[in-house]
Amino acid sequence: MIKVITVFGTRPEAIKMAPVVLELKKHRDQIQTIVAVTAQHRQMLDQVLELFHILPDYDLDIMSQGQTLYDITTKALMGLKDVFEKEKPDLVLVHGDTTTTFAGALAAYYQQIPVGHVEAGLRTGNIYSPFPEEMNRKLTCAIASIHFAPTATAKANLLRENQHPSNIYVTGNTVIDALMSTVDGDYNFADEGLQNVDFKNHRIILLTTHRRENIGEPMRHIYKALRRIIEEVPDTEIIFPVHRNPLVRKVVEEELAGVDRIHLIDPMEYEPFANLMSLSSLVLTDSGGIQEEAPSLGKPVLVLRNTTERPEAVEAGTVRLIGTDKNVVYKETKHLLTDPAAYAAMSNAVNPYGDGQASQRIVQAIIHAFTHTGERPDEFTVPVRE
Repeated sequence: MIKVITVFGTRPEAIKMAPVVLELKKHRDQIQTIVAVTAQHRQMLDQVLELFHILPDYDLDIMSQGQTLYDITTKALMGLKDVFEKEKPDLVLVHGDTTTTFAGALAAYYQQIPVGHVEAGLRTGNIYSPFPEEMNRKLTCAIASIHFAPTATAKANLLRENQHPSNIYVTGNTVIDALMSTVDGDYNFADEGLQNVDFKNHRIILLTTHRRENIGEPMRHIYKALRRIIEEVPDTEIIFPVHRNPLVRKVVEEELAGVDRIHLIDPMEYEPFANLMSLSSLVLTDSGGIQEEAPSLGKPVLVLRNTTERPEAVEAGTVRLIGTDKNVVYKETKHLLTDPAAYAAMSNAVNPYGDGQASQRIVQAIIHAFTHTGERPDEFTVPVRE
């Protein structure tokens, strides 16, 4: 038996690790699966756990009001120390780029437990953008023994950092696995803020902003540009799940409150958000994960950042980096809304991130690596558009 502990603490991690946990549990004859959550994000994490029917074996419940990176790191490190000492796993699985990820990898390293890194190899090349995620990824990579790279580009990044090829598995991204099991063509929204949206006759722009580097004037630029869009393109509506950060909410209130056809709603649970994405015409975001999800639904994405650790979608044409300059945001958004050919080119591009089989490849790779039985999983490759 291979004892595997999966560690995660935020909503994005939970969404992407849930399919892996469920796949691991299918192999009870070979793998003992233990789930440990830090609850770096409490409420948003719980929503995903409930959606995927996952009950953690350990819940550190570390979230506190006004928590800092120091708080998260030390609480997660010490809490996971106790879990690992008790369970003595063969492998600790962490995901992506959060502070929980780095703390989990470090806690495992201190006990000389191998680490598997899901969604390994993403890079912007700037350790402060996104912050602290870029450095969390690099530090976790330095510790990990097995790297589950979502794409060939991520694998190339790992090879440049002298990771051994035999330790890298190209799996596709598990977020596509989660998305395919969540989107429902007949979904009904319970949020009252969406009851007055004309999904049938209007084009929906889905907006999300939360990055630390965008708080303040960059966000103000974004919102001013989108107010102009709403004024000039009458068949559009904007749905904006507003992050709970009070600094974000302050700017949103000053720039967008009360504007006709702009719907400011509370952050959404994953299931309704995924289904809202599927009904939208266009997505503007500074999120990382949405750059992977929306293209699989045929939705063009304008990224409100100057860098991305996900260049594959930019190269494929499903995503465009536009930054936060007011005039650029307005111009790029207006272009997609008024040029059908430009819109079609982005919405019909091939999604480079996955085929819904990433979790199966990851579990197959774990069994291959630890038992030296079975075949090494085939690498995920991007289909060629006919």
